[in-house]
Amino acid sequence: MRFKERDFVPLLFAGDINSYSMARAFYEEYQVKSIVYGKLYTGPNCNSKISDYRAVKDLENEDVFLEIVNKIADEYKSKKILVVGCGDSYVALSSKLANKFKKNVVVIKTDYNQMQELTLKENFYQLCKKYNIAYPSTFVYSKDMANNLNHGFPYPVILKPSNGIDYWAHGFNTQKKIYKIHNEDQLKKVVKEIYQSGYSDKLIIQDLIPGDDTYMYVLTGYSDRNGKVKLLALGNVLMEEHTPHGLGNHSVIINDVNEDVSLKVKNFLEDIGYIGFFNLDIKYDKRDNSFRFFEINTRQGRSNYYVTGAGYNLAKYIVDDYILNKEIKYTLAKEKKLFLVIPIVLALIFVKSNKYRREMISLIISGKVVHPVFNIKDMGFIRFLRFFKTHISHFRKMGLE
Repeated sequence: MRFKERDFVPLLFAGDINSYSMARAFYEEYQVKSIVYGKLYTGPNCNSKISDYRAVKDLENEDVFLEIVNKIADEYKSKKILVVGCGDSYVALSSKLANKFKKNVVVIKTDYNQMQELTLKENFYQLCKKYNIAYPSTFVYSKDMANNLNHGFPYPVILKPSNGIDYWAHGFNTQKKIYKIHNEDQLKKVVKEIYQSGYSDKLIIQDLIPGDDTYMYVLTGYSDRNGKVKLLALGNVLMEEHTPHGLGNHSVIINDVNEDVSLKVKNFLEDIGYIGFFNLDIKYDKRDNSFRFFEINTRQGRSNYYVTGAGYNLAKYIVDDYILNKEIKYTLAKEKKLFLVIPIVLALIFVKSNKYRREMISLIISGKVVHPVFNIKDMGFIRFLRFFKTHISHFRKMGLE
């Protein structure tokens, strides 16, 4: 692999597919190696040629995070250090500590207080109501409500934390990203387990929107430092992971276009002056032909390579905006690719809709397939073994061993 000297160094935080996808975007556009920090020496950045991966256990500690950023800034004094958080806690830290970083550090200026407001789900739903954006019927539960769980929806219902950062900071054995609750007894049991873990914020109970994974959508975009949306890229999620911690993570996506939904999000974010990457989870509700929004992440999502892989390089947006000071034109992404993090055969087995199967096969035949981690130029022997082991593990996860 060939690298070029640039006047900036990407400094990425998180050790997952998200950070590797961003490192890959930086390499593909600028032929630079990213410095990547995660908490454990595992995952797709290990043994990568495009990532200088480093593991620090206490990475989410404010003092540790600040020390790392400023240490890198001192090591590369003649360059700009472009900090990109690839997980909620790291986006929060980079925004909160921005004024304490060395002068050559560049941070996407997402407002910390606004970010905190948007990522609390009950606050996001209030904004949805204000801007006429549909969302699932919702009951907000707080710990002081005790057994008052009369949400008013038929079972099964969806249960999830309002504050994702605090929720994952208090792990427990039966912890899930999202719970599908089938009766009141189960609801009481899970609510008790969550609060016994140390989580203290609110819980969200929602009406279950009918439809399988193919009814899910993801919308990724970028709003520049002036608060103007410059990219919107919609994806139709054909499959999600169904493991406890991975529930809701996207396994198969085909790029899609919906100008009405995209314009509604654009107007909303520009009206509140939002800056930075964003990622929204959406589901089509066939009962009333609406698109209902579940949450907003104030960062690019884990599956962000469905955007870069289709030709809309996410790294280029922040470099043009913060390093090169270029004017960026607004783009509504329309190119289509098939994004996969699982073996193709599993996608063809588990996506039951003939319509989507035909579209997947057409894209496969045309060679329009992208996998965020399968990067042939970055595939040494050890890395290939790691990839192969992870790739094959999807057969076990999906009960096909």
